[in-house]
Amino acid sequence: MCQVTSNPYSDTRAIMLSDESFQQGGLQRASYARPAKLFTANHELMVAEVGVLTVEVLRQVINAVVEVLHSGLQA
Repeated sequence: MCQVTSNPYSDTRAIMLSDESFQQGGLQRASYARPAKLFTANHELMVAEVGVLTVEVLRQVINAVVEVLHSGLQA
C-alpha cells in the first residue's frame, strides 16, 4: 500500500487525488498518493472502501511505485 494524505509534504512524486480521480466514491478533500511511502497492512485493518480510482489514475500510481522501486535498484 502507499500512503494517502491531505498534504504532499513537498514530495515531488506525490500524485494529487481529486474528485475526478475516482470512478466511484472519493475523499472529502483533495489528497495525495505518495508512492515512495510504502507499507504493508493486514486486510483486517481495512474498515471501509471510500472510493475506486479511475483506471488512468490507478495506472499512474502503480507506475510511480514501480519507478520508486527501480530507482532503488540503480543505487
